[in-house]
Amino acid sequence: MDLDVVNRLDFYIGLSLAVSSSIFIGGSFILKKKGLLRLTKRGSTRAGQGGHAYLKEWLWWAGLISMGAGEAANFAAYAFAPATLVTPLGALSVLVSAVLSSYFLNERLNVHGKIGCLLCILGSTVMVLHAPQEEEVASLSAMAEKLKDPGFIIFAVCVVVSSIVLIFVAAPRYGQKNVLVYILICSVIGSLSVSCVKGLGIGIKELFSGKAVLKEPLFWVLLVLLVACVSMQINYLNKALDIFNTSIVTPIYYVFFTTSVMACSAILFKEWFRMTADGAIGTVSGFLTIILGIFLLHAFKDITFNWDTLPLFLRQDHRGPFWGQSYAALPNQEMPNHEGVQPTRKGAANGYSVERNSHFLNT
Repeated sequence: MDLDVVNRLDFYIGLSLAVSSSIFIGGSFILKKKGLLRLTKRGSTRAGQGGHAYLKEWLWWAGLISMGAGEAANFAAYAFAPATLVTPLGALSVLVSAVLSSYFLNERLNVHGKIGCLLCILGSTVMVLHAPQEEEVASLSAMAEKLKDPGFIIFAVCVVVSSIVLIFVAAPRYGQKNVLVYILICSVIGSLSVSCVKGLGIGIKELFSGKAVLKEPLFWVLLVLLVACVSMQINYLNKALDIFNTSIVTPIYYVFFTTSVMACSAILFKEWFRMTADGAIGTVSGFLTIILGIFLLHAFKDITFNWDTLPLFLRQDHRGPFWGQSYAALPNQEMPNHEGVQPTRKGAANGYSVERNSHFLNT
């Protein structure tokens, strides 16, 4: 079979695995949440209070299996498609989770969230269209040669040194105050973990083709490094989530982690050097569009703002637009049917305030 055809086939296999991974992972959160809600209705001790009744709930196990399938698909995707494509597409799991929660968990997806979902889809599409479609590293021996590259060695040393400084110097002093400390630790270490996943994926791909990969020392070195990196990532990501709001941690972590992975991929696999100028610009533009979509999904998720309340922000009276004025919440989000409507909440002045409510997952 022609090499170009094989490369293109691998690209689409990797793309399909990455998208299916996002669907499985996004759906797993909904299944687990539904299981936990069922336990709450039965009066069982909640997981956040130390209870383990969820281990007897089949919906929770279905969610766990779904997440395992998603992670396996994501792992396999790195063996077929460039990390520049696979990693950013992880944002689709956030989109899937947000959309499904609005249908199955009755969590409101406001206008900002819907626009954010649309931007995530648009950005992902742009990245797919402009991502490199050929893979340079196809074997563990080629991976070993890449790891000896001076550019990557310098990058790896910088990652290790910066991680040590962040863990032993910055974290004790600023970890409880600044969300960036723990997220930076996860992100820079994550760039190496994705490289390990990429190498292991290639090794497993060779294993199924009949090669004696298990005799290669590099395979086991990559496996040990992956376990160490992932363990550290989980540890510091949990610390960040425990201290700071999820709506802050999630988008910031996505931006820094994906940026680190793309930088590592550019240095190690040199995928960017094979891209044309318009391809590189398209990939970056798609990534930035996804970032904006993730930001809109999380930053404004607690604001009750939908198409029905949109006219309130566009109304005008004899003094001009309502921009800059205070707003009072309308009961049941009913819209006024005449110009001279009075504030509906006692003490509210000159207009309306959009009611805020919180939608978050209790685990």
